[in-house]
Amino acid sequence: MAHIRRISVHVDEPEPGHFYWVLMEEVDDASQWNELESADEAYDLWLDALQGGMKRLIGYALDERVGPREDGDDEEGAPVGIPIK
Repeated sequence: MAHIRRISVHVDEPEPGHFYWVLMEEVDDASQWNELESADEAYDLWLDALQGGMKRLIGYALDERVGPREDGDDEEGAPVGIPIK
């Protein structure tokens, strides 16, 4: 099974009181991250923006047991360390 994707969520505030979630993914070089996507509209509260970003991040996981995986993963295979039932 391929490795889990390293995706982070953070909140940006380009203008006071306007919060946007941003999803970033680590590239081959661990010191570099690429933006995957961000909120189209601002949130009034930081916490609402964070929760919106987390909801979107969860959407990247096709299977909640193993999280988001790199392309070409065998979704039918057993995750590492988790026995097949």
